Amino acid sequence: MFILKLVLRNTFRHKLRTALTILSIVIALVAFGLLRTVIRSWYAGVEASSASRLVTRNAISLTFPLPLSYRDKIRGVDGVKTVSYGNWFGGIYKDRKNFFANFAVDHKTYFQLQSEFILTPQEHDAFVRDRKGCVVGQKLAKKFGWEIGDSIPLEGTIFPGTWEFVLRGIYTGKEKNTDESLFFFQWDYLNETLKKTMPLRADKVGFYMIGVNDPGRAVDITVAVDRLFKNSLAETLTETEKAFQLSFISMSEAVIIAIRLVSFVVIIIIMAVAANTMAMTVRERTREYAVFKTLGFGAFRIMAMIFGESLLITMTGCVLGVVLTYPAAGAFGRALGDYFPVFEVDKNIFAVYAAASLLVGITAAVFPAWKAIRITIAEGLRRIE
Repeated sequence: MFILKLVLRNTFRHKLRTALTILSIVIALVAFGLLRTVIRSWYAGVEASSASRLVTRNAISLTFPLPLSYRDKIRGVDGVKTVSYGNWFGGIYKDRKNFFANFAVDHKTYFQLQSEFILTPQEHDAFVRDRKGCVVGQKLAKKFGWEIGDSIPLEGTIFPGTWEFVLRGIYTGKEKNTDESLFFFQWDYLNETLKKTMPLRADKVGFYMIGVNDPGRAVDITVAVDRLFKNSLAETLTETEKAFQLSFISMSEAVIIAIRLVSFVVIIIIMAVAANTMAMTVRERTREYAVFKTLGFGAFRIMAMIFGESLLITMTGCVLGVVLTYPAAGAFGRALGDYFPVFEVDKNIFAVYAAASLLVGITAAVFPAWKAIRITIAEGLRRIE
């Protein structure tokens, strides 16, 4: 108990220094948490991927289309349960800064496969019946103030012209990591218009979404699908939905690696700050430790005071960091806008905070404690500083 009182008094003897050290730790931990949250959000689409879905695209690139006639052939592959399809539309709402992902999809099958998008039966039926109907995520609807029945115009970039849609459904996400900022409309509406304006681009799809009966047979099914179209004018590449999502992330792998490295550099910075504080503290109290030794304090008690002070500072910073991470992440997410549709702090990050704070607290105190217990009483008493 006496040691605990000494630790508390010593920790807050220099209030400004202690406060600044704790503040530095808090800022570093929150920065670490935000960086790790950015990485987690980057992989949100991968985490939300289903093991029972495959994606088929053109083997050359996603920008090259596939014939609509492939649908029936894919459906005939053993193990395939459902086949849906769609196109990336690339429409702009009023201004280019209002970017959001929008797709033309098969209205009859797409939402059967994408079960994480929750629509009421009434909304789904209204979407199916209206050729110009569209479905949007609740986050997107909230952003623009859209309500059921609203008319929504999109300016086409890949498919030129002004396209008018009527909002028939607002979906919610089944899971927390479900993207609620997407826009879907009927592929038939796109195709019928292209038949009149751009006949050569009609009856073509950007990708096929395949639902399989047994996820364990996914590899065999991907091979079987690609074998069907080998040596054709439009060869295919079929992969799991997770692999498909990862292929996009791999394009920015260097950025992800850089963010990871920076997040760990932040921990090293915390360690340097804490170590500097403890080194200054021990240097200033050398004579005090010598006096304690004359009173019978052994090496263990001296070390307990130094390690206790270091851990109290870092763990206080840890607690404050936990408290501030959520509001900081919320503000950061709002500042990013729609760049990360899902931006949530991983609860496991707090265990990392605690582990990092313990590591920093112990590491920062090792050398100062070793120095304090090695110094002799006579040498310590002669110190002026």
